[in-house]
Amino acid sequence: MKKFLDEDFLLQSKTAQRLYHDYAKQMPVIDYHCHLPQQQIAADLQFENLTQVWLAGDHYKWRAMRTNGVEEKFCTGNATDREKFEQWAATVPYTLRNPLYHWTHLELQRYFGVTDILNPASAGRIYDTCTAMLQSKEYSVRNLLRKMNVALVCTTDDPVDSLEYHLQLKKEGFEIPILPAFRPDNAMNVSDAGKFNQYVKRLEAVTNISISSFDDFLYALQSRHDFFAACGCSVSDHGLEEIYAEEFTGSEIDSIFNKIHAGKQLGEIEQRKFKSAMLVHFAEWDWEKGWVQQFHLGALRNNNSRMMQQLGPDTGWDSIGDFSQGRALAAFLSKLDGDNKLTKTIIYNLNPADNELMATMIGNFNDGSVAGKVQFGSAWWFLDQKDGMIKQMNALSNMGLLSRFVGMLTDSRSFLSYPRHEYFRRLLCNLFGDEIENGELPNDIEWTGKIVQDICYRNAQQYFGWKSITPEG
Repeated sequence: MKKFLDEDFLLQSKTAQRLYHDYAKQMPVIDYHCHLPQQQIAADLQFENLTQVWLAGDHYKWRAMRTNGVEEKFCTGNATDREKFEQWAATVPYTLRNPLYHWTHLELQRYFGVTDILNPASAGRIYDTCTAMLQSKEYSVRNLLRKMNVALVCTTDDPVDSLEYHLQLKKEGFEIPILPAFRPDNAMNVSDAGKFNQYVKRLEAVTNISISSFDDFLYALQSRHDFFAACGCSVSDHGLEEIYAEEFTGSEIDSIFNKIHAGKQLGEIEQRKFKSAMLVHFAEWDWEKGWVQQFHLGALRNNNSRMMQQLGPDTGWDSIGDFSQGRALAAFLSKLDGDNKLTKTIIYNLNPADNELMATMIGNFNDGSVAGKVQFGSAWWFLDQKDGMIKQMNALSNMGLLSRFVGMLTDSRSFLSYPRHEYFRRLLCNLFGDEIENGELPNDIEWTGKIVQDICYRNAQQYFGWKSITPEG
């Protein structure tokens, strides 16, 4: 019987072990999509205790705790940090076969050298040990990134964000680039006239542009797109239920904007037309600048209206949606491709039923101009676990080129999430290793090792154009 979480964790063959230890393990991490709070990096924050660095903002853990019968005060409420940790420690033994069990113990090992199993009996000792270590400068936010060999981070930023902390970090010369990503979801969310117009006012304030028409609105947004580019941004991101690709005319969009700007609610088709128009404009701006655009599709958000009202978004009340993705996605990409304005694109799906759809869709628009120009993004959110990652890689292998895949990201708000890259790399090496040992692939370790390293690091480095970042290994 193998020991839990030993050095060959998830590596089920000698070849897999060699691929991981000799090739994958040493590669730096490019985290091209995450939700890390950049102000904490700028401040080089040191967390007061293990709860603050590990549980605050982590809706994955909160969902598990709630399911285990833990009261909300121990998740997002006013319980003490130690009490919250104790409730998490009491939940962990019940997370067997949930990815949280693996992640929890990987994070304790990789950051703190703690190899004990977390449970009520070990909770106090682990909390005190890790909290004491966090008091050392070695555990400041920037050193946590260094500890995990992180070469570059892309945060997620609204067009009205000031980017002041990105600029501060660049001015200071922090050696790990912390770059913004343009996330304009709020600029196309027209489901509520009041909220949309509040956003327009924020856009007016940050741009010093008076907005009274759709052209004004576009001009202000494009000025922010330009500002982001000047701050080092070369990536956009969209979190959508589905792609919108309704037919529209310019006069229709002008009228729709005038209607909502006057405080009137839009009908369903008007909302879809407006969103369709905005997506085209954003995509064309990205193409003009040579940016990479990302689309995260399929989340059904804020399902529990009572808890949404009480706690707000991103607190653990979202699920996989069952949206029809194929036809609109094809129409959207085809329009851009037909106008020769399709930039490099990454598409992520949340519903695993869409894996093969996405894996075949990308092949429709890979035109040979760039290796892997349109990418099937890594397993995301609820699929960011062993089964989900393997299924995503298998679908991509069967219907595209896994060898051109840009690999893993954290999509996390926590500075302790970087072992997810290790988790992905171990699964990747195990897939190749098993097939080599089964005679399904040739026993060419040098070439396969190169492909593994490409997926772990070099493909993303080349795809995003970040060739000047930290050298390998």
